[in-house]
Amino acid sequence: MKAIRIHEFGEPEVLQLEEVADLTPGAGQVVVRMHAVGVNPVET
Repeated sequence: MKAIRIHEFGEPEVLQLEEVADLTPGAGQVVVRMHAVGVNPVET
């Protein structure tokens, strides 16, 4: 699956689109499918 990942603090340019393995929930966990998300610019 594709994910936006952040490896360091900085401007929005530090947001990186990466391919990551599908998540597998452990005992007592769930995986939630997201259809749309947003990021507050202040939090980046």
